[in-house]
Amino acid sequence: MSFTYFPLYEKQKDNTQYRKISSEHVSTQKIGDREVLVVAPEALELIAQEALSDVSHLLRSAHLQKLEHILQDPESSANDRFVAVDLLKNAIIAAQMEFPSCQDTGTAIVVGKKGESVFTGFDDKEYLSKGVYNTYQKRNLRFSQMAPITFFDEKNTGTNLPAQIDIYAEKGDEYHFLFLAKGGGSANKSYLHQKTKAVLNPEGFEKFVKEVLVSLGTAACPPYHLAFCVGGTSAEETLKIVKYASAGYLDGLPTTGSEGGRAFRDVEMEKKVEQWARESGIGAQFGGKYFVHDVRVIRLPRHGASCPIGVGVSCSADRNIRGKITKEGIFLEQLELHPEQYLPNHLQDTAAEAISIDLNQPIEETLKILSSLKVATRVMLNGPMIVARDIAHSKLKEKVDRGEGVPDYFKQYAVYYAGPAKTPKGYASGSFGPTTSERMDPYVDTFQSLRGSMIMLGKGNRSQQVTDACKKHGGFYLGSIGGPAARLGKECITKVEVLDFPELGMESVWKIEVKDFPAFIIVDDKGNDFFKSFLKKV
Repeated sequence: MSFTYFPLYEKQKDNTQYRKISSEHVSTQKIGDREVLVVAPEALELIAQEALSDVSHLLRSAHLQKLEHILQDPESSANDRFVAVDLLKNAIIAAQMEFPSCQDTGTAIVVGKKGESVFTGFDDKEYLSKGVYNTYQKRNLRFSQMAPITFFDEKNTGTNLPAQIDIYAEKGDEYHFLFLAKGGGSANKSYLHQKTKAVLNPEGFEKFVKEVLVSLGTAACPPYHLAFCVGGTSAEETLKIVKYASAGYLDGLPTTGSEGGRAFRDVEMEKKVEQWARESGIGAQFGGKYFVHDVRVIRLPRHGASCPIGVGVSCSADRNIRGKITKEGIFLEQLELHPEQYLPNHLQDTAAEAISIDLNQPIEETLKILSSLKVATRVMLNGPMIVARDIAHSKLKEKVDRGEGVPDYFKQYAVYYAGPAKTPKGYASGSFGPTTSERMDPYVDTFQSLRGSMIMLGKGNRSQQVTDACKKHGGFYLGSIGGPAARLGKECITKVEVLDFPELGMESVWKIEVKDFPAFIIVDDKGNDFFKSFLKKV
């Protein structure tokens, strides 16, 4: 057979609407008979700085339209609509460019495709990193990157660097980019499944997908943009394509395969997976139809003895933005500046539908009230809470192991699993949404046996050990809406102070005051678990 080259990823048409951010820092120069685009260091610094700033606060119009669709769909559950309204309110606040859309302002990821007629003459990654650094220093964003000092010891870098930067070469005289800010919650829901040919049939693939949907859960803040990549020349390639697909970066791929092995989107399979997700009943976090906004299924060639399948999501903080540098200047994708247009003018006051709970009373009184309510009841919390997450829980466990017990504050107050972003000037709190609760599961039984952590608040489903502990000790787990960190920080949290372990920075134990803070009863003191009650139907 004679050699014929078939590109794995056929070139896609770019239909992105861009805005010009500068005409400076780019020029053209003749080298022999070829005209090359000369890009100055300041161009890369600027495009990274502006991209990470925009994507931390703004969303694509297409994403916001999908939230609006939930409100318009008569089949949406009341909880679907409640979450959609809160996420749209959050988008409106975040678009004011003070509060980031999510408190986990993510790992900065840059994908660059550099035309072979583009010349820089310096380390591109250095200046892209400088742009990332500028944004995280100047904006109210959180530093999340941990540097390993020894194998077990780590220290926050205090800059949110290093960023992940991947640069590829391609034909042409333009420099194209995809910028992402990837939070820990959605990043932790990226999976590689090493399967076999046995899954590549209608029954086998449907069974596999339905199992995956249940395992994804709600910890990464649905509704999701869900992506599957089936096949791949390597496991690494499979997971890379999952990330691109979840960001809408491969939407222009062909929709049919070829004997040459080109990548393609299977739009019919996308419709089936979306329907299976609807039928799961998981919904937009608390039961309903909208577990996903949409689905992308990418089919790749594979080695005959391997069948890698990658799964990943882009969450409610859908932080993806394109950019490009051409001889005309520096451009970024135009994100939506006015999300308020997607929220109907006349909405029922959702607070009126919830049970108000005063957290200023002794915690035993609050436990009695919660015990009288059913799982899935919506509540509005008012009063003081403790904030503690991974490292603080580890420190508290060390106290218990030394025979010191748990501090009184852990017995007196509900504990909220969260970590704040920086506080904008003039406000009590920065963006302050919930973190993934299941990371704290191993501590619950121990702490509740000492009457600590009796009321927990976070996002996502919990393991059976938490349900068992709550039934044994009379505790509760309340689910907070994952995603609206800007709204919670600006409108619901009225006071924030460090209470313990100040050396941990964002990971310290905090005491906060809240008003009309929305939550749902997920696990009660009788052994009921809201998520398990409907996941049994899947």
